[in-house]
Amino acid sequence: MATHIQDQEELENFKYFWKSWGRWLFTVLVLVALAYLGHVWYQNHQLKKDQQAAEVLAQMVEKAQNQGDQNAIRADLADLQQNYPGSIAAAQGTLMAAATEFDNGKYDVAEGHLNWVLKNQKAPLVQALAAQRLAIVYLQQKKYTEALTALDTPVDADFEPLLLETKGDVYAAEGKAKEALAAYEQTLNKLPKEAGNRELLQLKADQLK
Repeated sequence: MATHIQDQEELENFKYFWKSWGRWLFTVLVLVALAYLGHVWYQNHQLKKDQQAAEVLAQMVEKAQNQGDQNAIRADLADLQQNYPGSIAAAQGTLMAAATEFDNGKYDVAEGHLNWVLKNQKAPLVQALAAQRLAIVYLQQKKYTEALTALDTPVDADFEPLLLETKGDVYAAEGKAKEALAAYEQTLNKLPKEAGNRELLQLKADQLK
């Protein structure tokens, strides 16, 4: 009998709990489920977009390798930048275009491409590469102040040596041996012992002593 009364009390407590809080809990569960489904949909959607961007990049690279129509190549690049701006494919395509324009002496166009990468791409390696190459574009034009400004772009610690070495190159080109040596030595201190470019970097530093 006592057990039956206890069961009835628990049932009444449950009914009260459900009446008071049940609908809110149900709403929360629905929201959580919708959020999860939204996350899954976003991931699948993003994967699909990345695949589409990779296909556009592949077409662009093939045209470039076969010395295809430049207007078609530029159209592919515009497609990447407009429709897939956050993708790695867009970064790769834009960096490739910047290199081509640099080789052709179109430094202003190369500069525009690299600034686009810095604005639209957040991957640490991509940011570091774009900043370093932008500095080289300025260095080629003897725009030393602009080059150093580009090299002040904040990057992950792993990529700081890349920018520091280039900063040394800028100072050396500018005739500032003391600053160049300091930049090279700073780079050596940050580089891993097994880094392949340590010997060349040490040679650069030694020539300034």
